[in-house]
Amino acid sequence: MTAEYPTALGAASRETITLLGHDLARDVMGEVSFGELAFWLATQRRPTPGETRVFEAVLAALADHGFTPTAIITRLTYLSAPDSVQGALAAGLLGGGSRFLGVTEDCGRFLHEVLVEHRPLPTDDAGWDAVALETVQRQREAGKFVPGLGHHVHKDGDPRTPRLMTIATEEGLYGPHLALFAAIGRVHPQVLGRTLPLNGAGVCGAALADLGLPLELLRAFALLARTAGLIGQLAEELRHPVANEVFLSVDLNNRPTDPDPLDPPDL
Repeated sequence: MTAEYPTALGAASRETITLLGHDLARDVMGEVSFGELAFWLATQRRPTPGETRVFEAVLAALADHGFTPTAIITRLTYLSAPDSVQGALAAGLLGGGSRFLGVTEDCGRFLHEVLVEHRPLPTDDAGWDAVALETVQRQREAGKFVPGLGHHVHKDGDPRTPRLMTIATEEGLYGPHLALFAAIGRVHPQVLGRTLPLNGAGVCGAALADLGLPLELLRAFALLARTAGLIGQLAEELRHPVANEVFLSVDLNNRPTDPDPLDPPDL
């Protein structure tokens, strides 16, 4: 019996290439934006114009954020191996974790778990504030952070957050994940005693979850966005290199110290 490997994605014959059941050359190329196609590939349904706008706004929000560790390691890897553009890009993408980029997935998952616990969902701001207050108090008592709360640079507010909420509202896609995230922004000072910004990575996770995208893939969408940014970092490195200066700054300013042996673990 011949093995079969079913897929609704790409397939090729001698004459044509199909993608998602459409002729790639005739129906997709020049007709579908890359952001729309990425959404379509992940969900196997074509997004509405509003969904495409919110999704592409998320991609724009996460594409580049300056000399983050992901950007620096991409440039340094290219310095070390200029024959391996794919290695430089991969190095940067592998740095997408709990502190950079991974917050998108962490926040989306966190919000979703809270929503599952609170059915039926609130219908007004007071109800959302009550759920958010309980959520922040529980995290505080457990000694855990609230994903998406706080930013090391945008301490007075991340400009991406209100903009994405506005776009989602305009498109009728401001759902429960965004509502809970906004409520956390309103009530957390009551628990923490200080005001922290709702960061862009977190609001992107909330928006993607409200679009119904798989929670397991939220970090993948952040990495998709950052790939474009890393390509930009490499393009700029070609024209205005800084990686060697970064390397030399560390290499020429290291300071020898005495060994600091690790203590044996307690048994």
